[in-house]
Amino acid sequence: MARAIQTNWRLSIILAGIFLFGAIIGGRLVFVQIFQYGFYKALAQGQQTLQTFSQGDRGRIFAQDKAGNRYVLAMNQQRAFAFLSPAEMNLTEAEKEKFAEELASILMLEKAFVKGQLEKDGSLYELLKRDLALGEQQSLETLGYKGLYVGAETVRAYPQEMMAAHVVGFTNTDGIGQYGVEGYFDEELRGIEGIKMQAKNPAGYLLSVFRDTAQDGSDVALTLDYNIQAEAEKLLKRGQEQLRIEGGSIVVMEPASGKILAMASVPNFDLNNYGSVDDLKVFQNPVIQTVFEPGSIFKPITMAAALDEGVVTPETSYEDTGIVEIGGRTVYNYDRHVWGRRTMTEVLQYSINTGAVFAERELGHRRFLQYLEKFGFFEPTFISMAGEVASANAEFQKGYEINFATAAFGQGIEMTQLQMMRAFSALANNGILPQPFIVEGKREERQSGNVQVVSSKAASEVTAMLVNVVQNGYGKSAGISGYWIAGKTGTAQVPWSALGINQSGYSDKTIQSFIGYAPAYSPRFLILVKLDNPAAQTAEYSAAPIFRDMAKYIIEYYQIPPDYEVE
Repeated sequence: MARAIQTNWRLSIILAGIFLFGAIIGGRLVFVQIFQYGFYKALAQGQQTLQTFSQGDRGRIFAQDKAGNRYVLAMNQQRAFAFLSPAEMNLTEAEKEKFAEELASILMLEKAFVKGQLEKDGSLYELLKRDLALGEQQSLETLGYKGLYVGAETVRAYPQEMMAAHVVGFTNTDGIGQYGVEGYFDEELRGIEGIKMQAKNPAGYLLSVFRDTAQDGSDVALTLDYNIQAEAEKLLKRGQEQLRIEGGSIVVMEPASGKILAMASVPNFDLNNYGSVDDLKVFQNPVIQTVFEPGSIFKPITMAAALDEGVVTPETSYEDTGIVEIGGRTVYNYDRHVWGRRTMTEVLQYSINTGAVFAERELGHRRFLQYLEKFGFFEPTFISMAGEVASANAEFQKGYEINFATAAFGQGIEMTQLQMMRAFSALANNGILPQPFIVEGKREERQSGNVQVVSSKAASEVTAMLVNVVQNGYGKSAGISGYWIAGKTGTAQVPWSALGINQSGYSDKTIQSFIGYAPAYSPRFLILVKLDNPAAQTAEYSAAPIFRDMAKYIIEYYQIPPDYEVE
């Protein structure tokens, strides 16, 4: 009886212990699972996930064609690279020799370079080669060496290489946009940084990405027409070969809208290999970042202002003696030619310097200056590209008599090519100054754009005078049978100061240019051809023929019907 009571007592103690232990465990589980749920969930997620900062893919940059097809000029691209982890390899000298020989053969590297990387015994990462071809990747993977890896990196790639390089710009090694559209729209293209969360298995290996809060950058669609841009670049390359030009540009714009269809310049560079360029000036876009004295292509601007004020008409005549004396300085015509009595139409037809001076004097210096301001020569065009400049024209604005005289025919006044294009567009656009733009959907509405700078009548009169230049004057080599072309040649001397020489006056180098639009009385396009010091006497033999070839290509590309039948 006593033994039974003792056994029951021991059993009760054991059961009570078990019950107490279960209560403690249950209470702990309740505490952990309910009251400390958030803490342990976060702890578990921290052990099972890897959190890193991530950057969204940079947006693409496109050109397009008349059918709306897109051509990628800039994009992000995954590229494979090979690297070693010498600390993991533990090879004998003989094995190192064999390994270096195999890798040098596969990757087309110097054997000494590979062996040098291999000898860095304590290193975990030694780069062998970037941008591996598919065959190289496959060959490396079949070798089976421990410590030899193929990785992947995101790089900025430019599939069209040199096309529109000055417009597109590039990104530096930190992924920041430099020059052109890459620089101007860097923030929009770059996107928004976020946090990337990757799962890890118990062994610590990374699995899939299950959350990434980074946002990709916006794409940028350029107004450039891929085919017109390609043709412009081809013509400039031909100019380098045949005319031995030191540099040059071709710009094509819709004069009514301000839409840029082509903006090509030489010397050019490969966007994928910009690090090989020695002269950083090559990166600058000459169309918006370099000023020049335009020469005689400026004369129609002077004439438009004088016509608009009614101080001359196309038939107004004056007596040319070949020179104009101004305060001890003498202005001559080209080749010191004396033309006798000539009309304003003939002033443009034969590009007579003294005739431009006559028109400016009839207009008056104050009004001439006001028109230059209206035409936008003293402010940037505000196009959406990095680094645009505008000259203050400080010397011209000193107001000396000689400055106004030479400015009338485009010397002693400087501007960018795009400023010249914008001003000339007004002559083709019924006197209305357009706002140039090069990015679709990003057009900047500024006070300088869509302003009536001269009357429709004055613009029409200048257009007729410019058609006469191409039909009967020095612009004949720009003509195309069946089409009325309005245009003007220009051959300007280059000042010593523009060549970096601290000396007054002008060098023997020239800038030869042609600017014009077609069809003249219902313009679809405006073209500026600017050539730096070509091996030709005047623009009549250099820039004008290139203009003709560019215009003919666009006419055929757009299938523009002729203005008149050719017999």
